[in-house]
Amino acid sequence: MHARISRRCGAFLLALTLVFGTPAMAPVLAQTPDAASPAASTGAPTPQLPVTITDATGAEITITDISRIVSVNGDITETLFALGLGQYVVADDISALYPPEAAALPKVGYARDLNAEGILSFNPTVVIGDDGAGPAEVLDQVRAAGVPVVIVSSDPNSIYGPVDEIRQIGEALGVPEAAETLATSIEAQLQEVETLAASAESQPRVAFLYIRGAGTQLLAGTNTSADLVITAAGAINAGADIGLDGYAPITPEALVTAAPDIILVMQDGLASVGGVDGLLQIPGIAQTPAGESGTVVAFEDLYLLGFGPRIGESVHDLTLALHPELEGEPINPQWQGTDVEIATPEASPAASPAA
Repeated sequence: MHARISRRCGAFLLALTLVFGTPAMAPVLAQTPDAASPAASTGAPTPQLPVTITDATGAEITITDISRIVSVNGDITETLFALGLGQYVVADDISALYPPEAAALPKVGYARDLNAEGILSFNPTVVIGDDGAGPAEVLDQVRAAGVPVVIVSSDPNSIYGPVDEIRQIGEALGVPEAAETLATSIEAQLQEVETLAASAESQPRVAFLYIRGAGTQLLAGTNTSADLVITAAGAINAGADIGLDGYAPITPEALVTAAPDIILVMQDGLASVGGVDGLLQIPGIAQTPAGESGTVVAFEDLYLLGFGPRIGESVHDLTLALHPELEGEPINPQWQGTDVEIATPEASPAASPAA
């Protein structure tokens, strides 16, 4: 059996790290780089309110005040800051680790396990989340208290999904022009990446491994966020190529059959098994072309799979990392590399990928 996990559930896997830490290891939180991303807004737009919209649930909602926003998804919080609306965000969920200002805000829990009392304690004028936020009855309680709740949605199977989400957020919060500017810039980045990837000499086979210590070790197939970024970067998702759908437990047989040229991991996952040396001890990895050559690519967790406004930058940098023959410099080199801090073994709750 395997767990079928879409792009939205990829965020769930990231959040498990935040809630439980690394299985059988000291908790290792996703890093929050100090350097500012080029996706960050350079100015604060003036919201044009009131706005009446129909959100992803089909509900007609009027927003008159955004002075106290509670955002319940990390990618949405990152978008709010990129749009210059960060000054209005009074609380967010535990997956909001970028930018650093968002990480420092009070937390209302995890997007899929919210509490109405906790949200309402921040006196929000609007609550915003994606179509995975909930439970539904909690959001109904927030609505019943007179607080507008905006739900946005995007195609979880498209690398352009974040662009659609940005436009919806901008429309709902009265800054459609700023959102269009940001969305258009990301579309241009992704189109440039398509051209860059098409110029590569070959398509390497890449295996994305979701690892959290010894307790959680999964190989990504189709219908995953990892599949989207690998294919967008001009490579073959080795797990998908052997027929996996979603995430499946790593087995030596699957790895040998997948025969990846490159192992792709998140930096916290790499640290949770003791770095590259520890990764190569996982049964089957050393017998792959990637294991034999020691070819491991590691990206900061949210930069790789956050699917927020940095998606164009992330896929650009991944394309360069997977195709060393290509000329160009990474946009954010500080968010990649296998030289990561190794966690100290310590008992901690084990995380499960099952939603």
